Amino acid sequence: MNYIYISPGFPQCGTHFCKCMSELQVNVLGIGDMPYDSLNDTLKNALSEYYYVSSLEDYDQVYRAVAFFIHKYGRVDWIESMNEYWLPTDARLRTDFNVQHGPRADQIQRLIRKSEMKKVFWEAGIPTARQHCVTDLASGKAFAAETGYPLIAKPDVGVGAYGVYKLDTEADLLAFYQQFPSVPYVMEEFLAGDICTYDAVLDAQCEPLFESTNTYAPVIDAVQKGDNVFFYTSPEIPDSLKELGRRTAKAFGESMRFIHFEFIRLAGDHEGIGKAGDYAVMEVNMRPPGGHDPDMINYAQSIDAYRIYAEMAAYGKRIFPQPQERYYCAYASRKDGHSFHHTEEEILARYGADLVMHEEMPPIDWPAMGRYAYMAKFRTKTEMDQFAGFVLK
Repeated sequence: MNYIYISPGFPQCGTHFCKCMSELQVNVLGIGDMPYDSLNDTLKNALSEYYYVSSLEDYDQVYRAVAFFIHKYGRVDWIESMNEYWLPTDARLRTDFNVQHGPRADQIQRLIRKSEMKKVFWEAGIPTARQHCVTDLASGKAFAAETGYPLIAKPDVGVGAYGVYKLDTEADLLAFYQQFPSVPYVMEEFLAGDICTYDAVLDAQCEPLFESTNTYAPVIDAVQKGDNVFFYTSPEIPDSLKELGRRTAKAFGESMRFIHFEFIRLAGDHEGIGKAGDYAVMEVNMRPPGGHDPDMINYAQSIDAYRIYAEMAAYGKRIFPQPQERYYCAYASRKDGHSFHHTEEEILARYGADLVMHEEMPPIDWPAMGRYAYMAKFRTKTEMDQFAGFVLK
């Protein structure tokens, strides 16, 4: 089996995916814009060959790289990047080279555009916020009159809270239109509540080979208000979220993928959407969760999500055993601009046995993920909450 991995050197999860597939005798072929010598040794050992391009934005270079691999190794079974930014490139390459697995170019818009995702949610009867494609001020005012404030304005294509605006009043709405974005935006009614993810690896029948959930406070607060960061992976996934995640996966029909869906757990009742405690879908991501989230899944469930994906790609099924031990895995990260009660030495002295990671994050991640992160696992939610309170006090 030939598997082309786009940008295996960034983000870091590429190393883990490539290593696991190589161990299952998958022929992993890398294409990236990082010089070969800058790749870590584990990744180098996992790749059968690496083709350097000066820019992954240059489609002609990437096309020639794929053509070279096909000429040398034969038919390609997979082309993946596991990266939101490169999903359209992945789809175009699959189309041009008739690769079996994964969405093609004519299917990609509903997987990356929030406006197109919304149509799938509505057609499948999946609870979700009302949405309006941003055009002019008059249309924005009409939408606000229908839903009321606050509103959320965000790029039609985008990841996380970057470029997202919360509009609490008509004055905020006017200010938004006075600095009208240069890229397509959508506007949605604001649904208050925690963000709860549905993460899974799907088999050929869109059935999950494992399922997990992370819980976050609203990410927009962490980015725009400079709040410190805390979120966690639960040892079990609630039945109602599990059912809705599975329904959403089948509505899109994208089998044999690592998926990351985002839901709001409603803090209050919303007519036509749900009651407090119910879930409403925000968006789907047809790739793994970012950052350290896959590692948190592994710590919480005592599994190897990278290995389970590799088994799906190589064998079409899961071989990795069901876990016996489960935990809450917490991520608590400090941002600049805050004074903290406890020093790093005190954190390590008290929680050193529970920590599974502590490190300074890359500067690009500081706005959303904090500057210095501590990750730990616990048997109970009470212990986890005490840890977060200690780190972030």
